[in-house]
Order: sequence, then C-alpha cells, then structure tokens
Amino acid sequence: MACLEGMAPFHVPDAGKDVQTWYKVFGDLTGSQVALIALHGGPGIHSSYMAPLADLASHHNIPVVLYDQVGCGNSTRLAHKNGDHTFWTVELFERELDNLVQHLGIKQFDLLGHSWGGMLGSVYAAKKPPGLRKLVIVSSPASLQTWLQSVYSLLERIPEKEREDFKRYEAEGNFDAPEYKAACMLFYTRHLCRYDPWPEELDASMNALEEDATVYGTMYGPSEITCNGVLKTWTAIPTAHQITSPTLLINGEFDEAQEVAVAPFFEKIPKVKWITLANCSHTAMWEDREKFTQVVSTFLTSQA
Repeated sequence: MACLEGMAPFHVPDAGKDVQTWYKVFGDLTGSQVALIALHGGPGIHSSYMAPLADLASHHNIPVVLYDQVGCGNSTRLAHKNGDHTFWTVELFERELDNLVQHLGIKQFDLLGHSWGGMLGSVYAAKKPPGLRKLVIVSSPASLQTWLQSVYSLLERIPEKEREDFKRYEAEGNFDAPEYKAACMLFYTRHLCRYDPWPEELDASMNALEEDATVYGTMYGPSEITCNGVLKTWTAIPTAHQITSPTLLINGEFDEAQEVAVAPFFEKIPKVKWITLANCSHTAMWEDREKFTQVVSTFLTSQA
C-alpha cells in the first residue's frame, strides 16, 4: 500500500512563527475512491492512535489522510501560546482543515472525527464546505454539557475511594495529586480503552500530553473528566440541523460518550445512522477493530 508523508504550510499570522501541518496519506488520492480525512481527538492528542484507520485503505481501497493538528505531534508546536484562549479556537482548526484539503488538491472527501475530532467535524460540516460528502462522528458529544453529564454519571460507578479522591482534588484544583491521577487512570481503563495493556500507539498519543499539554490544557482541561478550558461552553446542538451530509454516529457500550452525549446529534442531523458497538469504550477502533472497520467501510461505500 502506498504511503506518503508531508508538511502543509499553514498561514497563522498571530502564531509568532511559521506553522506547518504534518500529514500521512494511506492509499492513492488520485484514484476513483473518495478520500477519508481523519480528525484526531484531544484536542492535542496526536494521530498515532488512529492507526487502525489505515485498514480502510489496505482492505477496502479507501484513501485515508491522517494528520496532526497544529500544536501537537509532528506539526508545529506552539508552547508559547499555552493558556492563550483567544488563539486556541475551534475556528483555527477549521481553517487548518480547509488549508490541508487545498494543499492536497482534494476535490471530494469524507470526514471521520473521533472525540474532539468529531466535535470539530460537526461544526465544520454544518457550514457545508465544498467537497464534503459524508461525515462519521465517533465517540463525540454534541455539547460539553452533555459530555460532562455522561462522564460524571460514569464516575459514580467507580469505587468510592477513587471517586471521592477525584472529587476532593478536583474541588481543590490539585490536578497533579497522585490520587487524582490514579482515579482518572482507573476511569480511563473502564471508559477510554478497555485493552490491557493499551496499544503502543494509544500510549504514545496519551503520553504526549505529559510532554506538551499546551492545546489540551488550554482548550479542554487537566483530564477527560474535568473541563475548565476554552471548550467548556462549546455546543454543536444549535447548528447540527444544518449538517446535510449523510452522517454515521458511532459510540461504544462503555464509552465516555454515552447516549446522553450523542443523542442530540441523532435528533438534529437530518440524514443520520447511529451504531453502538458492544464491549467497546472510547476507542472502538482498537477494541473491536474488525467490526469498526466493517461498519465505517460499509457506510462510506454505500450509495446512501
């Protein structure tokens, strides 16, 4: 299978330095199949963990574009913008996606967004960008309010000690406390990835936050369960009805994004299907790789 890596120059006047977006293409963008562009989560959790999407290229001849959003992975890091709420906006990442599509010369494309990537994909699709054909939203909330309802309901299911440790240190704002981190990790093993041990690619993406949390910390917060950043008031619910592309919603049985988080997309988007994958959490692409690939490929290659 052909693979191509490259850098797309991205003009960001207030970045204070030249910015480039790293990308990797699996398959042939010049063929007859519509390309799938993948939007990773976080924000700021680079694309390594989305490696299973390459199966769509190798098994189903669907060209796949992975890329690291600005501020993380192999793309330009902007640590000097840490905490800058006016710089790190959803609109910045919409412009980066537009720029990448133009750089690659893609005329028609599908989008798959995971977690934060699905949030980004939903507001992007609502603006009806030229060339967008289909949308896949994976484990993403329709608003941060519904996301927090979901994760806090799941938090009540972890053992009392870890639950009380989490609540105590969150209230104190002590997000570096070992007990807070231990409670978060217990939550993650149940609702982020149920694999044990985690895949190396997922470990690499998550560990990158320890090295550089500029984007994640500024836009989201200190953990998946605590949101105190730019996105805390984010919602796609008012514009979801404007998404005219056929849309597939995917979440896992034990996902951080439970029904309460996903349902508004299903209620508002006109042409939508929703599949919940059994025995999966937030990373179904790893936990049931074969089923995930089959569900996505069937949707992308169908005539609907």
